[in-house]
Amino acid sequence: MKFNRTAKAHWEGGGKDGKGNLTTESGVLKASPYAFKTRFEDAVGTNPEELIGAAHAGCFTMQLSFFLVEEGFTAETLDTEAKVFFEDGSIPKITLDLKGKVPGMDEAKFKEIANKAKENCPVSKLLKATIELNTTFVK
Repeated sequence: MKFNRTAKAHWEGGGKDGKGNLTTESGVLKASPYAFKTRFEDAVGTNPEELIGAAHAGCFTMQLSFFLVEEGFTAETLDTEAKVFFEDGSIPKITLDLKGKVPGMDEAKFKEIANKAKENCPVSKLLKATIELNTTFVK
């Protein structure tokens, strides 16, 4: 399967005093604001790091669901939070905190398949950052 997805960034002004917006092909983001303050301070708008986190959490969780089905299981719930660490102009680490409930599965198998998903989701493969995975298995 091959496909492309498109996102656009628009920026006006300098790095610290400028502002911009982000738009995605799907329309989910439509001129969504971003600026120095939305990235490095606490202002309303988005930023690249939270978008990377959303992309990684979504990709990993969907990959996990596919791997679970391959093993004969269907998740009741899978919830993933991605924490993206920004340090000195780079992203050295992302932590994925997964909580899952999968009927008929034991915790060891859940962790095994979750680690396989972490290694094989396309976004994980793209990133140079260290990716840590914490799992919580709900019975």
